[in-house]
Amino acid sequence: MSQGMGPSRFDLGAHEDALGGTIFAGKLHYSATTGSTNTDALEAARNGAPHGSVYFADEQVAGRGRGGHTWQSAAGDGLYVSVLLRPNLTAAHLGLVPLAAGLAAAHAIDAVSGLRIDLRWPNDLLLGERKTGGILVESRTEGDAVAFAVVGIGINVHQRAFEPGVATPATSLDIEARRRIDRQLLLISLLKSLEHETLGLRDAAMAAAIPGRVERASTWARGRKVEVHGPQACVGVTAGLDEHGFLQVRTADGLVTVQTGGIRAAEMN
Repeated sequence: MSQGMGPSRFDLGAHEDALGGTIFAGKLHYSATTGSTNTDALEAARNGAPHGSVYFADEQVAGRGRGGHTWQSAAGDGLYVSVLLRPNLTAAHLGLVPLAAGLAAAHAIDAVSGLRIDLRWPNDLLLGERKTGGILVESRTEGDAVAFAVVGIGINVHQRAFEPGVATPATSLDIEARRRIDRQLLLISLLKSLEHETLGLRDAAMAAAIPGRVERASTWARGRKVEVHGPQACVGVTAGLDEHGFLQVRTADGLVTVQTGGIRAAEMN
């Protein structure tokens, strides 16, 4: 375990005890303040850090989400964690990684707070129409194989106020649960759930089931009229996920398989 200079707001010894026997045992790296846990994990990955290395912090001063968006990461308010995976996975199935992480986060949040997460493809954790978390996966492939994937997960836990003008209104677990949620228990539950989903990626049958499981955990995957933002911009009705985890959208011009970008609700005509 490595530790930052500031006092810990986590019981680091309790984390080690709770995660003994998992892929994360002895690989927890805590910082009181860092730029970005994903940046920390990416640097470690390039320097040969092992599968299951975890980087988490009380505060990020340069937290980021997909598409270059910033992620508000005030000290002590949220869960900011990145996990280095070296999965036995082909590049064609890399799209399953953020879906597996979303399932893990949804399970952990439900287990600790009783709140049911709505997964919005590809990386948003919603409570109703409000966003409480997001996932950022950054990876390197070598040929047809995934050399490593860094899974960054940010979850709003104690926040009570949010920056105005964001595309999706935000909320926190405390607000929605109407009680204070324990970040320590949430982190332990998240890592244990992520280990389960990571092992599932290595099993062909379990990996093949991930898109269907995400569909069942999402009101967005089928039958929602959406606008797709990004290189494959279009408007249509969601028609499920394919075997690689890509979103299918039925448009006026036919079925589009969206491999990158994000979605928002579109006005119904």
